[in-house]
Order: sequence, then structure tokens, then C-alpha cells
Amino acid sequence: MDAPSDRDLILNARRGDAVAFGELVTRHQTSVFNVCYRILHERGEAEDMAQETFIRAHGKLGSFDIERPFGPWIRRVAANVCLNHLESQKATTELDDEKDADDSQSLEKQVEVKERSEQIRAALASLPANYRAVVELRHYQEMSYDEIASELKIPLSDVKSNLFRARKLLAEKLK
Repeated sequence: MDAPSDRDLILNARRGDAVAFGELVTRHQTSVFNVCYRILHERGEAEDMAQETFIRAHGKLGSFDIERPFGPWIRRVAANVCLNHLESQKATTELDDEKDADDSQSLEKQVEVKERSEQIRAALASLPANYRAVVELRHYQEMSYDEIASELKIPLSDVKSNLFRARKLLAEKLK
């Protein structure tokens, strides 16, 4: 017997079938975690936000367009969950002053990398939602311009101009 399609699983999950939703989670958990990890760069947070993604998705299954593929949609939900998490999170970085002198160079490098990563995340999070969406889909989901236009239901010219403007804004913010 063939495995049920995502569409069949969604329809069953809408009827309250927890096993069907569990199968959707199993199928898509790795790609959802990968999106979260690329945005958050911290395994524990990425795991938490992946879980939050599936909780939100479960609540929105009723409004999901069954004619669309589930994978890109759940990854977009994950990206939005993570971006919203970053926006609401106050960046607090504390350094342990008790590090040995030998570790100081390594620690400084780690701090620099973390600070730059936080700058990029903050810059990305500060973009308007339509710009964040095209950046996420293009650079993290590696979608083509045509796929992005189809996914966001916007003209191809808007995808190109939004990406151009988003990259320009990011460059300005990261100077």
C-alpha cells in the first residue's frame, strides 16, 4: 500500500486524526528545523521554534489551501515564527569573565561571529515583512524567482524589486 499523500494526511488531520498530523510532522520536521536553525543559529532555540511551528500549523490547517504543496507552506510558517521570535526577543549577551587567558582569542572570535550573526538577524528582522519573505524564500529555501512569485501570489517583477530593495536595505543596515 502506498504511503498517504500530504494532502490526504491534512484532510485526515482536519478531521481530528492525530496520527495523520504526526506523520506530517515526521515528514517535514527536518526541513522545518533546518529553516529555524539557519535563522536562529542556536540548536535549542531552533528546536523550540520548530515545535512552535507545528503547533501553529496545526491550528491553521483548516485555512490551508489543500491544492498547494504543504512543504513550502510549513517552511514559510517556520521562517515567520523564527523572525517573530527574533523581533520579540531582547538581545542579551553576557560573557563569562572567568575564562582563561588562553581562551580569550577564541572567545573574542566567537563573540565577533555571534555579534555579526545577531546584526544580520536584527537587520533581517527589521525589514518589512514582504522583503523578509522574499529573502527567506530565495536565500534560505533556495526557491527560484518564479516559485517565489507563485508562492506569495505576487508578480515576478515584484519579487525582483522586493529582493533588490531588501538586499539594498540589508547592506545599508550592515555597514
